[in-house]
Amino acid sequence: MAKISVMGAGSWGTALAILLNNNGHQVILWSALGDEVALLCEKRENPAKLPGVKIPEGILITKDEKLAMDQPDVVILAVPSPFTRSTSKRLAPYVRQGQIIVNVAKGVEEKTLMTLSEIIEQEIPCANVCVLSGPSHAEEVSRGLPTTCVVSSHKRATAEYLQEIFMSPVFRVYTTPDILGVELGGALKNVIALAAGTADGLGYGDNTKAALITRGIAEIGRLGVKMGAKAETFAGLSGIGDLIVTCASVHSRNRKAGYLMGKGYTMKQAMDEVKMVVEGVYSAKAAKELAEKYEVEM
Repeated sequence: MAKISVMGAGSWGTALAILLNNNGHQVILWSALGDEVALLCEKRENPAKLPGVKIPEGILITKDEKLAMDQPDVVILAVPSPFTRSTSKRLAPYVRQGQIIVNVAKGVEEKTLMTLSEIIEQEIPCANVCVLSGPSHAEEVSRGLPTTCVVSSHKRATAEYLQEIFMSPVFRVYTTPDILGVELGGALKNVIALAAGTADGLGYGDNTKAALITRGIAEIGRLGVKMGAKAETFAGLSGIGDLIVTCASVHSRNRKAGYLMGKGYTMKQAMDEVKMVVEGVYSAKAAKELAEKYEVEM
């Protein structure tokens, strides 16, 4: 049994906390928002984001980061991508040398064009930073529907350790050393999903969406390889797998925001309607700048 702290009590953080608890681990679920903690403790459910999904009593829910960071074996960083840097700074004083931190958000920072793992490594240089990604909507993982993901680490032993921690009869985990490729696939597919949703909102058909998905993964892979990632990563779970599910699923916040914009909503109106962080909006500008920086046609 591992001692695991999930930092971020949104839909994905909550779903992973439930998965890890069901796997027999000791889990703490942390949120920076006092109102959110109070609601989750009272209801043992997040009615807005994961209605009907009960949070097991064995999961401790807290706003106290000192308590959450009291010698965990693994820290899961599950805050939305725009808050990765600020949360990393907040947690840095509590992190010990070699601490395993698993980033599960997806995005590229607008101003610096850094991936999220690079941000964490910059703010917490003593940490052993890893990434979990793949086609994995929280709504389905929280309900125990079969899902596959990939975990990536600089160290093979760490990746295999995390694989064992996350693996369950309904949650299959693969490993890869290509952290950059995993993160780029996860971040940039959100931009294509916005476009796919917009096409749906405009009334275009399946042909259009297939074109967006196919040409989208080609562009993502082209940029990734130029940046030093492995081409085969984009043919896997964190590439084409995640792109397909994000472009097609009713659970996809990026597709939904794009759909609303296709129907005439402004970007802000669409984001307000979705009521969750639409990470593709933040990654779109960064993707364009990365393409220009590396002279890749996208």
